Parts: sequence; structure tokens; C-alpha cells
Amino acid sequence: MTRPARPAAVPLRAGVAPSCLALPQMRHVPWGCVLDLLAERLPRLTRAQWAERMAAGDVVDATGRPLAPDAPCHSGQRIYYWRNLPNETPVPFHERIVFRDAHLVVADKPHFLPVSPVGRYVRETLLVRLRAALDLPDLSPLHRIDRETAGLVLLSVRAQDRDAYQRLFREHRIHKTYEAIAPAAPSHPWPLLRVSHLREDEAAFYRMREAAPEEGLPPNAETRISLIERRGEWARYQLEPRTGQRHQLRVHMNALGLPIRGDQFYPTVRRGPDEPEDYREPLQLIARSLRFTDPITGQARHFESGLQLDWGD
Repeated sequence: MTRPARPAAVPLRAGVAPSCLALPQMRHVPWGCVLDLLAERLPRLTRAQWAERMAAGDVVDATGRPLAPDAPCHSGQRIYYWRNLPNETPVPFHERIVFRDAHLVVADKPHFLPVSPVGRYVRETLLVRLRAALDLPDLSPLHRIDRETAGLVLLSVRAQDRDAYQRLFREHRIHKTYEAIAPAAPSHPWPLLRVSHLREDEAAFYRMREAAPEEGLPPNAETRISLIERRGEWARYQLEPRTGQRHQLRVHMNALGLPIRGDQFYPTVRRGPDEPEDYREPLQLIARSLRFTDPITGQARHFESGLQLDWGD
């Protein structure tokens, strides 16, 4: 199964894109009809359930035309289908549009809201919410921040602009700053640069770890960390990542003995990835600012999150 681009004739439904089943080019197609294909290739549903989906118009071709169960299969065919989505628990926090033009949308994402559909989250994601609210079917995130992290997310409005903006991230031509609340550390020399190799934690796939020197792996994560202010036993830090590894800021702060306030995974796991959220204790990490030269318009761009960190006073 592949994920080719969705044709314009195949619409979104409430901001949700359909899944796609794409057949390769082949001399002989072994399925007598589309229903045979779906029942064999996607067996999580029974043949009868797929027939019901098709009768309801939930399976279409690349022109958006509903496919009948006895529709023939052909080489290179693309079939689009919508899943029956479970009732998702609403995330009780709302995003804010910081900027919008013909090319970009910049959103201030709340804690606990995923950027894109993943796992049990589909409708309750920033992307699906914005596609539906703004009527922008081709809207696409240009980067990711963790579900637990709040702050700025940059999204491309038009598919043809996407690569130009993504090059900003690949070529390190976009300056990102984050802010975090973590324990005060008066003995550390500020600012400091943390450089290491991050890899998936073998004991827990949803965590990352720094590779030990004896593993001989080259650095792949770099963060500049500065102290902004101190209040008793806590401090506010500015984090400037040059790279974008998963959980990079959380792992680098934890490695310094300064785990970010509210972190459920570092230094120890306090909540499993599938356990219910505790909205009373968000991760005190915000994607604060984005600064770059717009590759489409040539304009200097500078965006700031309006969200605030909680010191826990």
C-alpha cells in the first residue's frame, strides 16, 4: 500500500483525507472485482463490511466516482476509501491562527493536540481541525512538534509551495526558538551547546536516548541552551535546536539533569503512551518563535507564540 497524492476530485470529509490503495502496473490483475481486492488486501474488514462501505459511497476511484462491489480491477488503479473513525475524546484546548496568506498558515498549537493524524488521533489533530475550519484541503504541516509541546507550527497552503518551505528546515535556514521551565542549575555555564547522537530507546519505543561514546555514532542532534530567568528552584530557558530529532529538547535537557517540568517520559516514564492524559500537568515547553526569509515572497518573516509557560506558583 502506498500514499500517492490525493486527486482534487477526491474530497476531504470534515477535514479528513481518505486512505489510498494503489495497484502497481501489472500484466495480469488477479482480482475479479474491487470487492475481491479489498477483502484480500485489507482483511481487517470482512467482505460483507466492505460491501456495506461501497454501498454507502465510502469507496471511490481517482475521479471521485463511487465504486460498486463488482467494479473491475485494472493495472495501476488507485482506490480511495474513508475509514469509520472511532469517537475521539475532544482535546479541550484550541489552536489560534497567528498568520495566514496564500502560501502559509502559522498556528499556535495548544498542549496535548497532535499536529497530524496518528494512532488514535484523527479528527482531534491540528491539521484536520484547520483543514475543516479554513476550507484548505491541501494544507500540510511543514514540520512537527510533539503532541505534548505547545507553540508555533508552520503549514503550507499549496502543494506546489511545499518543497520550497521544507528546504528551509533541511538546509537550516529557519531559526527556531523554544522556551522551557526546568530546575535551576546555577553551576552550569550559560549558554551551552549540547551535541550528541539521539537514537530510539530499546527499552521503550516511544522514548529516545543519547548514545554512549563507546557506541561510536556521529552526532545528529545539536541544541543551544541559554538561561533567561530564575525563580527559586525553577528557571526559564531558551532552547535553540539546529537539528530536529524526535524529543531532542526533552532528551538534551534531561541529560543535563534538568528534565522539563511536566515531562511524562523523562527521566522516568510516569504515563504510558496509551494511558489517559492528565490535562492538569502539561509539559512546560513552547515553540516560541520562527524566523526566516519566505522563499516564495522574499519577505522577512518573524512569528511569536502568544502562549505562556506555567511556573507552578
